[in-house]
Amino acid sequence: MEYLEYTGFTQASPTLAWNLFCDYRFWPRFSNVYGEIHWTKGKPWTPGSRMKIEIVQPIKATVDHVITICSPPEQIAWIDHALGNTMEQWVTFEALSDGRTRVHTWAEITAVDPKFSANQYSEFVRAFMRQWYDSFCSACDQLANGEALFA
Repeated sequence: MEYLEYTGFTQASPTLAWNLFCDYRFWPRFSNVYGEIHWTKGKPWTPGSRMKIEIVQPIKATVDHVITICSPPEQIAWIDHALGNTMEQWVTFEALSDGRTRVHTWAEITAVDPKFSANQYSEFVRAFMRQWYDSFCSACDQLANGEALFA
């Protein structure tokens, strides 16, 4: 089992950050790893709902994303299954006294397909989390400053 975590900060309120986070159509803008994303079961962002996420690099894959907890605008959790790997992930949005929001994510990789190096898989996830959440927080800052996204 591998435990990974990452924290980013944004000038946006937790509600603004949450609203951008929930608009999964923007997710490919935060990382070139994502392809098509769509809901396959249930009402989006409710426990038990499922989302399919296409991974386009470094290898093509499909992630089955099952929402387990959803408490807007504070936290969300899910379990991912992809390529024989299983991962639980949580994201929290914490209002700070200076008006910023702390966006914290952690993940536990609980099963890794033996044909993949566990170290390579966790390094990929670690780098992905850093890049995705930095891009996400930057986009939140744009919105908080009244700027258009991806202009």
